Amino acid sequence: MELSPPHIAILGAGPIGLEAGLAAAERRLPFTVYEADPEVGGHVRRWGHVRTFTPWEMNVSERVRHTLAASGREAPLDPALPTGRELVERLLEPIASLPALAGRLRLGARIVAVGRQGLLKHEEIGSDRRALRPFRLLVADRGGEERVEHADVVIDCTGTYGNPNRLGDGGIPAAGESAFEERIVRSLPDVAREAPEWAGQTILLTGAGHSAQTAARELAEFARGAAGTRVVWAVRSPAPSWGAVADDPLPERAALNAAARELAAGGSGAVEMRPGTVTEALAGRDGRIVATLRNGEVEEVEVDRVLALNGGVGDASLYRQLQVHECYATGGPIKLAAALLGESGGGDCLAQGGHGPETLVNPEPGFFVLGSKSYGRNSQFLLRVGWEQVDQVFTLIAGESTAD
Repeated sequence: MELSPPHIAILGAGPIGLEAGLAAAERRLPFTVYEADPEVGGHVRRWGHVRTFTPWEMNVSERVRHTLAASGREAPLDPALPTGRELVERLLEPIASLPALAGRLRLGARIVAVGRQGLLKHEEIGSDRRALRPFRLLVADRGGEERVEHADVVIDCTGTYGNPNRLGDGGIPAAGESAFEERIVRSLPDVAREAPEWAGQTILLTGAGHSAQTAARELAEFARGAAGTRVVWAVRSPAPSWGAVADDPLPERAALNAAARELAAGGSGAVEMRPGTVTEALAGRDGRIVATLRNGEVEEVEVDRVLALNGGVGDASLYRQLQVHECYATGGPIKLAAALLGESGGGDCLAQGGHGPETLVNPEPGFFVLGSKSYGRNSQFLLRVGWEQVDQVFTLIAGESTAD
């Protein structure tokens, strides 16, 4: 008996979600792409002023290139390094306007939770009967009104950028952190455009990754023309590596690492780096924030703003009622996490490759986590891996949809 094709729900209209939408359209499978923001590429827009480490050719998939060409458009393939804003304007928005995605994008539709109709997480364990029940998606529109929609397959491409890690030691919130949520910035700011908000301020910056390094470099430059601007940069590691790669083939990344080392060595009078330092607590005093820092000894630092750039991890609460086996260390789906943890060497994102469709399968039939979210706390995800994941998953979907 020939089965009707499965309806696919794709969560997130970023680079991987749009790629998955095009893959579904190629196979003439019914699908819907849900995006919480009112425009595609919501997360990318949040770092729109930041330039990538990789050139255009590493940010455009073969599928996108061919699909744009078929509609009379040319994908950007020059050697320049695009900003996030350019990625949106020259790539993601053109993709979203393609006929293949017409009527398939649901913008301003946030997925609150995903479950199985009539089943809880602990029911039908390891049973094929779970696949006979459709997924239930609780969807909230821009006004907050909620409704339930259904799908046969769910592909989670929601990423990690919208779910930042907390400020305190051990990954939990610092004492008092929630009271200052409106004064804590958890994504890379556009300091030049937001100059009045940063000029003359004392800022507690936390984190040692590329986002924190970028912020430190930009704030150091900004402080040259904004008297009184000061940065206390608290870095958890006593000897941060800054993610440096020997003979780095990405010049912009190498330049950022070099700038971080220079700032750590006292290269700017506006930036004071505190290695081996964690944030214990936040409290208020005379309109300012008192940050309690610990590095063997405890000290208090008065600041005006907190810039917490401690990375992020995907929101697993979306599928808490599904049978997703997660890695205890990285939070990613276990099969892929095991493959990543089992690799020797290959620490740089440029060394990453696909790990086979079997690593993308969860105990929950028809549910897949792709893109950066699939890597959990592993930060070495690269777009080309996501494109390969999309192809692998649709091979699995095609096999499932044609089964008797």
